[in-house]
Amino acid sequence: MRRTAVATLLLVIAGCTAEQPASPAPDGPGAVESPPPESSRQPLVLVTHLTVPPVRMSLAAARKVLAGSGEWRVVAAPGVPATGAVRVRSTRAVLREVERDPGTLGVLPATGVGPTVRAVVVAGFDPIRDPAFYPLTVPGPVAPRPRTLGLVGDIMLSRGVQDPAGALAPLTPLLRGYDVTVGNLESTLSDDGAPQQGGDSFAARPSVIPLLESAGFDALSLANNHTGDYQDAALLETVRRLQGSSIRPFGAGADLAAAGRAAVVRVGTTSFGFVGFNAIGETPMATREAPGALSVRMPPRTGPLNRDDLAQVARLVQRLDHRVDVVVVMPHWGTQYTHRPEPIQRQVAMRLVSAGADLVVGGHPHWVQGMDRVRRAVVVHSLGNFVFDMDFMTETQQGVVLEATFWGATLKAIALVPYRMDGSFAPHLVDGAEATAILSDIWRTSTGPFRAR
Repeated sequence: MRRTAVATLLLVIAGCTAEQPASPAPDGPGAVESPPPESSRQPLVLVTHLTVPPVRMSLAAARKVLAGSGEWRVVAAPGVPATGAVRVRSTRAVLREVERDPGTLGVLPATGVGPTVRAVVVAGFDPIRDPAFYPLTVPGPVAPRPRTLGLVGDIMLSRGVQDPAGALAPLTPLLRGYDVTVGNLESTLSDDGAPQQGGDSFAARPSVIPLLESAGFDALSLANNHTGDYQDAALLETVRRLQGSSIRPFGAGADLAAAGRAAVVRVGTTSFGFVGFNAIGETPMATREAPGALSVRMPPRTGPLNRDDLAQVARLVQRLDHRVDVVVVMPHWGTQYTHRPEPIQRQVAMRLVSAGADLVVGGHPHWVQGMDRVRRAVVVHSLGNFVFDMDFMTETQQGVVLEATFWGATLKAIALVPYRMDGSFAPHLVDGAEATAILSDIWRTSTGPFRAR
């Protein structure tokens, strides 16, 4: 998953050293973190507005930027070696300048970088995902081992998806490259019951489980409006079948306690916890005595916001925050076939973040939707479909993979990877104008630092 070798870089760049990196530690849940080297260095990071396409620079180009040459307006934090930059008072001031202006490039130590900006790749290395190999360093704490989380949207492997293996294959290398990969399974794995939604009742064959395992999934949310498509027995069988695999299900179960039980995935010394809830209805609400999905009744589908439902989920999030490093909440919410989130989604997301969520990542609209920054957390209202037999409009065939990079419990960077499904509903990565169009649909309905300028 990680590079196993890197050339020694012996260059002096505008007062920054290029050091020989230590060998990377082994990956996987049982990996042992390598002790930090005695020298105390951290990456010196160049950052752009998140809506700017990824920037890659050679070492020579980076040297010129630090010296003030080129098309960028460069702002730098105090004490960093950037002779041609405008100096501002703090690393936070650097971030504010970059967030306001896509034409500004910031320079700051890695400790000040967060998910509202995009790091520039220098000499082939990303300073947040590959800090041990990145050539520009300044004094500071050694970066912990980065961990990457990949999240995808709605997965439906039945009805018109005739070849689930083929549908998952194109993006399997990407998904397997993350330390943790999670999605929303929009179906049952059993049809033992009467269909509840006519031709929109979804039941995939149990044989898709090893396909999902091979594709790299570590956990799947069942908190959606199709987990109950074949009644209680099928829902319970779906949960049991996933529990018998390497994939951890969450968001639905035999009763309220089971539906609210988080999926926890540990990678090295970092633990990730996942909670999901359904706000769309159709799948029964889990209660103390009956199976179903963890649910929050809210607009636009299940009535006014039920504050008791939300308080219940917030308590689960708060308890989970005391157990794990990273808390991710996956709501199934919103209005279908629009890029614009419902205003109530932002209200609910703020409550979840207050309870301890680091990421809130939604599904159900079948189109991509905007993003918000809420305190230290990021909210993505919809990633769109991942695999789904919706070929009746362009937007339902498009989506993004959310890549989130953590240093311990701290969210340091996010990236959106756009794709489009083909005629067999298999997603394929896209670039150029099509990628720009998909991302533009997100930026123009986002708020704060993620809003298009």
